[in-house]
Amino acid sequence: MDERDRIKRKAVALKYNAESDAAPRVIAKGDRLLAERIIEIAKENGIPIHEDPDLVSLLATLDIDREIPDALYRAVAEVLAFVYSVNAKAKG
Repeated sequence: MDERDRIKRKAVALKYNAESDAAPRVIAKGDRLLAERIIEIAKENGIPIHEDPDLVSLLATLDIDREIPDALYRAVAEVLAFVYSVNAKAKG
């Protein structure tokens, strides 16, 4: 990653519990060094990472602990499908 990518880097972490949440929630967000730390923590904990700069830009406008709005359900559902696929492959 070159310096320009590092400066532009953003990350948003989502959490979703189908039993207790109506929709996924933003639990962390940041840019530059904070984004790198969010990504590092995800990697350390085996959490799948999906890169989508446009979606990250939209999610980054949300407050922490806010459920995603209806307008972003489809895009986030595609990310969750990706995550579930990665998890299923890892298990077996």
